[in-house]
Amino acid sequence: MPEIPSSPAADGPDEPRSDEPRSDESGRATPPGAGSEGPAGPPVQVVVVGPDGRAGRTLPAGSTAGDALAERRGDRGEDALVVARVGGELVDLDTVLADGDVVEPVTAGSADGLQVLRHSAAHVLAQAVQAARPDARLGIGPPVVDGFYYDFDVDVPFTPEDLQALHKAMGRIVKEGQRFSRRVVTEEQARAELADEPYKLELIGLKGPAGGGEVAEGAAVEVGGGELTIYENLRRDGSVAWRDLCRGPHVPSTRALGNAFAVTRSAAAYWRGDQENAQLQRVYGTAWPTKEALTAYVERLAEAERRDHRRLGTELDLFSFPDEIGSGLPVFHPRGGVVKREMEDYVRRRHVEEGFDYVGTPHISKQQLFETSGHLPYYADTMFPPMELENAEYYLKAMNCPMHNLVYRSRGRSYRELPLRFFEFGSVYRYEKSGVVHGLTRVRGMTQDDSHSYCTAEQAPGEISKLLGFVLGLLRDFGIDDYYLELSTRGDSAKFIGSDEQWEQATEVLRQAAVETGLELVPDPGGAAFYGPKISVQARDAIGRTWQMSTVQYDFNQPERFGLEYQAADGSRQQPVMIHSAKFGSIERFLGVLVEHYAGAFPPWLAPVQVVGIPVAGDFAPYLHDVAALLRRRGVRVEVDDSDDRMQKKIRTHTKQKVPFLLIAGGEDVEKGAVSFRFRDGRQDNGVPVDEAVERVLTAITTRAQV
Repeated sequence: MPEIPSSPAADGPDEPRSDEPRSDESGRATPPGAGSEGPAGPPVQVVVVGPDGRAGRTLPAGSTAGDALAERRGDRGEDALVVARVGGELVDLDTVLADGDVVEPVTAGSADGLQVLRHSAAHVLAQAVQAARPDARLGIGPPVVDGFYYDFDVDVPFTPEDLQALHKAMGRIVKEGQRFSRRVVTEEQARAELADEPYKLELIGLKGPAGGGEVAEGAAVEVGGGELTIYENLRRDGSVAWRDLCRGPHVPSTRALGNAFAVTRSAAAYWRGDQENAQLQRVYGTAWPTKEALTAYVERLAEAERRDHRRLGTELDLFSFPDEIGSGLPVFHPRGGVVKREMEDYVRRRHVEEGFDYVGTPHISKQQLFETSGHLPYYADTMFPPMELENAEYYLKAMNCPMHNLVYRSRGRSYRELPLRFFEFGSVYRYEKSGVVHGLTRVRGMTQDDSHSYCTAEQAPGEISKLLGFVLGLLRDFGIDDYYLELSTRGDSAKFIGSDEQWEQATEVLRQAAVETGLELVPDPGGAAFYGPKISVQARDAIGRTWQMSTVQYDFNQPERFGLEYQAADGSRQQPVMIHSAKFGSIERFLGVLVEHYAGAFPPWLAPVQVVGIPVAGDFAPYLHDVAALLRRRGVRVEVDDSDDRMQKKIRTHTKQKVPFLLIAGGEDVEKGAVSFRFRDGRQDNGVPVDEAVERVLTAITTRAQV
């Protein structure tokens, strides 16, 4: 990532601002551009929501949300007023209020305020781009996590020098204090005003009053629902500096961005995410309420770059992605294979302890299996294309559950067998687009520690609680202990199958199990799988980033589709409930997260090489080989560096390789039957007896110590 330059400072807070309300002779605030005489009409009664509760307020007719919140207009930083919430909807501060409106301030430091701040920054970026390249055509420019982007159709890709120039141009626009002004337009007006913007015209057809269909993700940020609106950036003299088709809302003026924004990078992106469409240039940026927040973000980015598992995977010789195999298909080197094996051994043993039976299923299957399960056509776009074999269509397996259902159905089942639990390391293949493939955390081929519990409806709450306990214990053993739960439920999409009653019952069972853990529970409406709701564990790593880890899903659909049954105690045939669970999720992704969480410095039990012996001189190498043999007999992964390098270089080399323990021996150590015991953080204990050194290593491994 390029170094983020300092944002040009905007005018100081004591200077006049075009977006601040003026006062008429009575002292009443008027919206920018209004005359000195207030609009005629009866006053309006509104309710203003503030930190001290709700307060009724009488305002002159024509008053705006900004007028109702005038006392907040002097706030700065995270407390700066950017927009308002009126009747539950985000609106611009110059929105005229109606009688009975409930008005609530939205500040720059709030989640909604940050979204607005960044969306406005995207507009300023686009204005700067079109000033520098008048032929640039506009795509969309939504806020995203920690920033924003805007897509442009340009003849020549942006260079790092271009990005620096755009950042400076944005600073000039910010300093001008251009006011964001909203206009409602008809489709005909919008088409006339944006005749030179083919991508905007396409969006008008998709989302305007006369349009239909759906807009790609992110485009809805640009185009409103029932009406079309254009936002103009107005100079202080009222002239239009720039305009865009947009739903809004926006900050009052560009000055609200202050000096806490930056242009970060550019990349290619297909229009509306479709590879059949034109390839555009996407320029990314970030914006924050304060310069301090921007600086902290830059520092987090630098730390994340140091921890990037793709770089560390190469430096530590863990894995690679050979071009000859293909994008998103990793191969594990011997050292990475050690970590992967330790993970597999751990989770295999834990599944056995929890009462799971190991099963194995093939990598391909006939198409009909995935039609029966319901995954086709819902997941067809993320499955590799079918192959024809002996007049039948076969798919690479993208999920394991349909095959586990066949194992269940292979013979009659009794209630006495339930819960019946199946587990496997299932290799699955999913066609992720090349633009989203990302190291080990977004791959096309992965191994899931996939398990399915078949139980009665009465057993389901206890089984889900048991699985959540399994999951949380696993995360703690791997050194991840900061997490919350997310409950994904059904949305309005037609992709969800099953009755309202089934969804309500399943959701309540999951919700109750989640509440019993005592962890924070965050709703995720519409995030469920098509066959049922799910709980996912959202874990924070060492630098505060959140990763979705383990999942537990309630499935009442697949048992019905596969005709799964068990014989109840009264002799009747009943349908079981199916609980999906993945503890790692994908071994590849979990390993990638671990690399970044630990910055490659795995705890001793996971480290590819746990101990390296370093002789002070070559004469002492045989002594350390004897020590290594003692450790090796106790199951420790140990090496002796008897190369010709100097001792100091060997220490640097293996410290850089993040080996947990170095055992150094010279003449005095040999005489005393001891070693110098060195930790990877540079601490060193000299003259440690060999037996004690061996026990120190074993204790750290067996207790999964975080050293």
